[in-house]
Amino acid sequence: MHCACFPSMASINVALCITALLLSLASPKAEGARAFYIFGDSLVDSGNNNYLATEARADLPPYGIDFPTHRPTGRFSNGLNIPDLIGERIGTGMILPYLSPQLTGQRLVEGANFASAGIGVLNDTGIQFASIIRIYRQLEFFQEYQRRLAAVVGTEQAQSRVNQAVVLITLGGNDFVNNYFLPGSIRRLQFTIPNYVRYVLSEYRKVLLRLHELGARRILVTGTGPIGCVPGELASQGSRNGECAAGPTQAANLYNPQLTQMLRELNSQVGSNAFIASNTGRMLNDFVNNPRAYGFTTSKLACCGQGPYNGLGLCTTASNLCPNRDVYVFWDAFHPTERANRFIVREMMLGSVDYMSPMNLSTIMALDGF
Repeated sequence: MHCACFPSMASINVALCITALLLSLASPKAEGARAFYIFGDSLVDSGNNNYLATEARADLPPYGIDFPTHRPTGRFSNGLNIPDLIGERIGTGMILPYLSPQLTGQRLVEGANFASAGIGVLNDTGIQFASIIRIYRQLEFFQEYQRRLAAVVGTEQAQSRVNQAVVLITLGGNDFVNNYFLPGSIRRLQFTIPNYVRYVLSEYRKVLLRLHELGARRILVTGTGPIGCVPGELASQGSRNGECAAGPTQAANLYNPQLTQMLRELNSQVGSNAFIASNTGRMLNDFVNNPRAYGFTTSKLACCGQGPYNGLGLCTTASNLCPNRDVYVFWDAFHPTERANRFIVREMMLGSVDYMSPMNLSTIMALDGF
């Protein structure tokens, strides 16, 4: 910031310049950064499940081993997750979980993370995890959040911040790995894989339209990852030589392009580019197919876990733990390492239309004046 001070009004101008400079340095979030809201599952949960009676938690070591505090936070990662890294890029920093008692005042104004590990698009996804925040409950919390925000900044300003916010939603993977492909799944008796994909997307469409009704206007919607190739599926599906599991791979290959097409249709329906398709499946497939090109040594083994491919159960202090997380694509049975997340977020920010459609997040920020 440049401020000219003239000798004839030295004392006044110096004081004004110092005040203006301090304000410009101390309150970039209040004036410049847009709000950031996160919905979805364990890929983006930053600790809401710590406050719930559920086994779907990441609140014990070695989760968080590479986090700045080196302590578990509820993130299903060795360090930072995708919302943290997007926050670094767009200036919001780390957004607090909605259930955190620290989410007040300026932290409330910056945004909120409503995500909860274990959930899916469908209400019966993750029933084995008991008390988790299902997606329509997350949307109810978003309504409650807006009332709380209005009490801090006023109704008009609250609505403006919600309309201008970046919104990230990550759903779908659990509807396959923690529902359809579970042993004894009722859904598998009801649907073929192609029909189930269409059903999940038809329900997801309702979720996304409701999110738009609640004021979201820039919504990044991630596809599902290469769910047939994650260590958890390699282990549970009995992969012998690291080949990806056929059923989940078929599901992901059907789901992701149909999701992108659905988002194009929704944009036509609402009359703007409100929905942005983030092809995280393709991003992760790049690592899975050629890990060494990205500095990884393996995309088959989880860094932390037990059993074949370290893909069974949760990561605990009793698990096998790799010494160098940076050379693994996967931290645990299902979740990428921080380093893999950094590559994903880089593509979200700068990727071509093959990865981000119709535009990447840097383009959105520039178009929207941020």
